[in-house]
Amino acid sequence: MDLVTLLISVISGAVGGNIAGAAMQDKSLGTLGNSIAGVLGGGVGAALLKAFGVFAQSSGTLDIGSILGSVASGGAVLLIIVSLIKGTMARA
Repeated sequence: MDLVTLLISVISGAVGGNIAGAAMQDKSLGTLGNSIAGVLGGGVGAALLKAFGVFAQSSGTLDIGSILGSVASGGAVLLIIVSLIKGTMARA
C-alpha cells in the first residue's frame, strides 16, 4: 500500500466516521472521537479489505470502490464497535 492510498483511506475514513456519527446520534462519540475512530478504521480497514481481496486495487490505482470501502469500514463499523464498548463500560 503506497502513501497516497493510505492517505486517501485515512481521510475518507475520517469523513465516514463523522457521517456515521451524524447519522447515528446515539452512537456518536463527538467530532474528535468520530474522526479518530474513522481514521483508525479507514487505515486499518483498508489494509484488511485489501488483504482479503475485497476492493482490491488493480496496478496501484485508486478507484471509487476502494474509497467507499474506507468510508464504510472506517465510518460505520468501527464507530459502532467503539460506541458499543463505551456503552458497555459505562454500565459496569
